[in-house]
Amino acid sequence: MIDLRPLIAQPGRNDLDVELPALPGRRIILRCARPRHFTFATPILFVHHGVNRNGADYRDYWLPLVDEADLLVIAPEFPNEGFPRAPWYNFGNRATAAGREKPQAEWTYGLDKFVFDAMRDQDLTRRRTYGVWGHSAGGQFVHRMIELGLRDNVRIAITANAGTYAMPTLDVAYPFGLGGTGLDEAALRRLLGFRLTVMAGTADIDTTSEHFPRDKAAMAQGPTRYARAHNFIATARAEAARLGITCAWNIIDVADVGHDGQRMAQAATRILSATLHI
Repeated sequence: MIDLRPLIAQPGRNDLDVELPALPGRRIILRCARPRHFTFATPILFVHHGVNRNGADYRDYWLPLVDEADLLVIAPEFPNEGFPRAPWYNFGNRATAAGREKPQAEWTYGLDKFVFDAMRDQDLTRRRTYGVWGHSAGGQFVHRMIELGLRDNVRIAITANAGTYAMPTLDVAYPFGLGGTGLDEAALRRLLGFRLTVMAGTADIDTTSEHFPRDKAAMAQGPTRYARAHNFIATARAEAARLGITCAWNIIDVADVGHDGQRMAQAATRILSATLHI
């Protein structure tokens, strides 16, 4: 097992290369922001970057926030060389190009739990839960990871400004819904009872960016990222009503913020810190 002590070697920035055991040779860089007064009781937050695979930037967005929030932030960086395009990152490396499902050990969605478990095994943390936050493509990573059941030990999950969603319905095929994933209505009930928060920048309405998803399945979810976030929540609430249960999901509009990972991080800090310190 890789020694994770360099992640907490000193306050501020720390970096470490790791690999998932089932994906040897595919390097992932853990970008860490350690608060000055880190202890084994400090809550842990995994932060997931956008399409530019810029984990160092996302770590640095959180660097000025970790001391006041008292959080250890780990921002995994998935380089394009080893994890090319959306299937390997946004969609979790869940299936081959032909649609054949891969073993769950190969899903990139398992990285957070792998690192957290290793930290516990090495007595680097005594926390029993952690948080996850992702922006843009990282928001896609986070909510699909949660939907597919990789939420053991996750205290809170926030998806921010995602470009597309796996709508919480079994009637639409993955990655734009949960059809074909093996989930059933019992699993959907459990999912809708888990605390998932969506953050939507009210100014995230620009459709001219080269990274804005424009394919047919994406456009069916709404004309802008902001609209798609609200349709995601509306679908969850409709499914919960159909199943006769209460939907635990919620949405937070972040006023006057567009597709900006740094400002969305700032808006999320208080929520994450308050929840993870309980």
